[in-house]
Amino acid sequence: MHDPPHVIGISGSLRDDSGTRIAVQHTLDAAAGAGATTEHIDLREWGLPLFDPDTGAADSGDGPELAARVREADAMVLGTPVYHGTIASPLKTALDYCSIDDVEGTTVGILAVAGSGFPTPTLQHLRAAVLELKGWPLPQDVAIPDSWAAFEDDSIADGEIAERVEDLGATVVAYAGVADRHGETEQSELATGD
Repeated sequence: MHDPPHVIGISGSLRDDSGTRIAVQHTLDAAAGAGATTEHIDLREWGLPLFDPDTGAADSGDGPELAARVREADAMVLGTPVYHGTIASPLKTALDYCSIDDVEGTTVGILAVAGSGFPTPTLQHLRAAVLELKGWPLPQDVAIPDSWAAFEDDSIADGEIAERVEDLGATVVAYAGVADRHGETEQSELATGD
């Protein structure tokens, strides 16, 4: 693990006026305030063709570089808008380029932004993807319903939502590398016979 921990955020929206991007950046700002180094991966700036397992690295665009950035992170924040009740395709494609080796043991904070109702299915789908990659999703996540009212002037207008997003950023730093600490505890217990 890096000291200080390194946290990346991936915004799964390609929209110019994206509430998801604002929320991910706000989370990363809170992570930086908690002592982490941060990087915001804005998928608008990455060339990620649809994942094809038969395609070599030369034809995978920025996929290998994205996987390397994920692999080097101590923690991640994944943010997605809700498209048809599930994860937006840009974020799904980004995750498709990541293997278990890239994500395993990484602490992950999850947030979803919906145009209307509460995005529970989307949060569940994103959590399932992280678990399949053997990441460590935090038990808390952030749901932002009614996005038309939640954001204003590139900021989060709803104080309660802003507080939850800030808490997610601080918590992802507090639990960065938790899988490593779990392994150290097990090794210590084996060494002492506890």
